[in-house]
Formats: sequence, C-alpha cells, structure tokens
Amino acid sequence: MTSITISGEPTNDRIIYAGCWDKTIFSWSAKSKKQLHRFQGHADFVKCVLWAKLGTQPILISGSADASIIIWNATTGTRIHTLKGHTRAILDLQLDPAWTHDPSNSGTEIVLFSADTVRDIKRWRISVDSALPEAAESISPHETSVNKLCFEAPSMAEEGVVDADLWTASSDKTARHLVRSRNWEADTTLEHPDFVRDVVVSPDGRWVVTACRDEEVRVWDASSGKLACTYSGHYEEVTGLVIVEDGLAVVSVSIDGTIRKWSLEASEIQKTREEAGNGDVKEQTPEEEPKESMMTAEEEAELADLMDSDDE
Repeated sequence: MTSITISGEPTNDRIIYAGCWDKTIFSWSAKSKKQLHRFQGHADFVKCVLWAKLGTQPILISGSADASIIIWNATTGTRIHTLKGHTRAILDLQLDPAWTHDPSNSGTEIVLFSADTVRDIKRWRISVDSALPEAAESISPHETSVNKLCFEAPSMAEEGVVDADLWTASSDKTARHLVRSRNWEADTTLEHPDFVRDVVVSPDGRWVVTACRDEEVRVWDASSGKLACTYSGHYEEVTGLVIVEDGLAVVSVSIDGTIRKWSLEASEIQKTREEAGNGDVKEQTPEEEPKESMMTAEEEAELADLMDSDDE
C-alpha cells in the first residue's frame, strides 16, 4: 500500500481509500470494515490518492507512476477524467485552498496541484464536465523530484482575494517556500543533507516541519527560515508527517516500522535545542558507518522501484 485518503463527508460512515503497488485503489467502509470498490485504470504503481468534492459529487483523485492522473466518481468507482501532461511518475496531489475558499467559487470546480519526479508542478482546473491545465507552464523550483506539496492555511490577502503560499519537499535536498503573489518564486530554501521526503506547516503558520532520508525530523521557524530544533529517534528514513492536536504536535512515520510523536510547543522545541547544544543540521561524517538495513534485499529492491527509481 502506497497512500491513503479518507472521505471528508460529515457522516457516521467515512470511506477509506488506499492506493496500491498492484496499480489499483481499494475502498472500505470505516464503520463496517467491508470493501466497497476496487478502482482499476492505471498502468503502473498508484503513488498518491486524494478525496475531494465537485459540487455535491464526491470524487477520488489518483496519481500514478504511469504519469497520469485519474478523476473517479468516489461513490461508484467509475472514471470521470484522465489528465495527461506529466512525463514521469506523479508523486503528490493537493487542492489549492485559495480557490476552495474564494468567495467567487461556486464549488463546482477545483484547482489541483500535482508534482512529479522530473521536478514539475502542474495546475489543473477540474469540473464534472472538463479537466484542463490551469496554466501553460509548469512551476519548477527544484532540480529534481518534488516529493510533497503543502499549502499554508488560506488568508485574505486583500478584499475579495484569498492567498495561500506553497511549501515543497524535494530530492534535491531542499524544502522551499513558493510565494503565490510572486508567481510562485521561492523566497526561502531549507537545506538538508539528504532527500526531503515530506513537509508540513503548523495551522498558525509558525513552524515548518520536514522529514528527511537522513532519519531526522526538523522543525524550522517559518518566518526566518532558521532551524528551531532537530528531533532524533528514527533509525531509518522518515517518509511522512502529519500535524495533530491542533498544531501542538507532529507525527512522523518511518521505514524503521515506527510512528513517533514530537511536540510543536515553543517551550519543548527550545528545550530540545538546548539539550542538543545547537540547532545545526546534522551532517554525515566519514567516520560514521552506515546502519544495517532492517529490510530484506527483495524489500529494498521493491522500495527502490517505488520511491527512488526516478529520483536521479
């Protein structure tokens, strides 16, 4: 299983959707645990899935290693649109919250951002009847794969105009802040010693948290771009993050088979920084011996196919 999303319907029975290496997507009732549908249409790994709504129509959006994005009827499992434009695997999908919260938006359209292993971020305007590129040119702030996209909480930039800047995580060893009002120009770059696998932002916009292949979780001051603290504890690559507890904590997942929770309270961040002696990025030294992998050779090969085959 590569990815998961949950329906946002305010009902007693939400639906769980999971993308899989077998090129399909499965859905289950969260209440009964029964399987509902198996979505089939991609020609390679399903890399990412996202639930959304077009008006009253629940939809599922999937991105694949086959370089396509499919829009599905989330209720029936039938295909609505297939988006072509990327040339390599799709790694992440995010809805533009500025459009979603725009007072002029009737709810019948969404704007989708998609990221791939080349380095491109594309934008799409999607309705039930059509799905077209939002802009002719891609956003390309990185040198290679864009692994994750994360929008800041939307805010009112001026009367009638909603703003929401974008953070990106890349295999070029950086996370970047892209400013909407400057045509997605990067004004902040967070340097890492290895691939950046994920990036999330606290609801108040104060902290940016990154997950790195070097096994560390880093917390950054969003306004200054300075490293606030480094949380160490995982002993394999950190692959994903989620903000919890109304922004007071972040949860990380790793190839080491563990899920860990870290505080985002200012006092705990300062304490961690002081205990470490500094807030510098941890660099790999020549004397350090590589840790023995917990995975079998077959598992490592499968993981490489899924995550790293297009990074170089």
